[in-house]
Amino acid sequence: MRKKVTVVGAGNVGATLVQRIAETGLADVVMVDVVEGVPQGKGLDLLEAGPVQGYDSRITGTNGYDETANSDVIIITAGLARKPGMSRDDLLAANGDIVKKVAVETGKRSPNAVMIVVTNPMDVMAFVAMKATGFPRERVIGMGGVLDSARFRAFIALELGVSVENTHAFVLGGHGDTMVPLPRYSTVAGIPITELMSRDAIAKIVERTRNGGAEIVGLLKTGSAYYAPSSATLEMVSAILLDKKKILPCSAWLTGEYGVKDVFAGVPVKLGARGVEQVVEIKLTDEEKTGFLKSVDAVKTGCAKFM
Repeated sequence: MRKKVTVVGAGNVGATLVQRIAETGLADVVMVDVVEGVPQGKGLDLLEAGPVQGYDSRITGTNGYDETANSDVIIITAGLARKPGMSRDDLLAANGDIVKKVAVETGKRSPNAVMIVVTNPMDVMAFVAMKATGFPRERVIGMGGVLDSARFRAFIALELGVSVENTHAFVLGGHGDTMVPLPRYSTVAGIPITELMSRDAIAKIVERTRNGGAEIVGLLKTGSAYYAPSSATLEMVSAILLDKKKILPCSAWLTGEYGVKDVFAGVPVKLGARGVEQVVEIKLTDEEKTGFLKSVDAVKTGCAKFM
């Protein structure tokens, strides 16, 4: 019997994610959206692609939540997307209401699921979802770190002219302008990038990573990124459904790790069937720790509005 994944939100991120999950054959997928006909139409279209692409995943589109019952993973992408000039925090109030409702409705129908939050501002929305569902910390996770690290890796590969498969990178902190890319822990075939490029080149890549989402919003003008966010989410879904115990940078609820308590922040975690199975603590320099705490404070400010 195949696993079951629910994706709430049939916009660009949600629909692309459903496509990616189906094409891997990982699970059957239920796609939920409030707009009548949209999830049904996109779901049917994806179902009909199965014979050509060679997947047997069942895709169900719906405007309700009953079809989501007994999901193994719930992914929340629903919410307003950023427009040029908007920060992730500008979305706070509107998306908070959406995420709260979605979390409650899906959580009560799938009480044992792992919940992944993609909606921005992501770290704060993960807090909203955890509070709304009452799920344990292990089973509510924010997506941002995988996406931010993917952007960092892509820029490293471009700068050095190497395969992205050789690159590894870590980005800590909140999913926003205060995130903390860590060049010391970012490598190419095991070699730290600090030995492969100049400080100025690294600084430019770090800054571009921090503004990666805003750069795409500025170019698109009428929407935000969705190919890379859906790919990042898929990597997390795969780690959970296949119980990979994979070390990935995700937004997790901290209870003293890194000297921080009661807040979601991007840190390396071991991701498996139970969700966050371990928070991996790495040593930070004073400068890195200062940047991390600044980023965490920004998340706490947003969460305070939902206390």
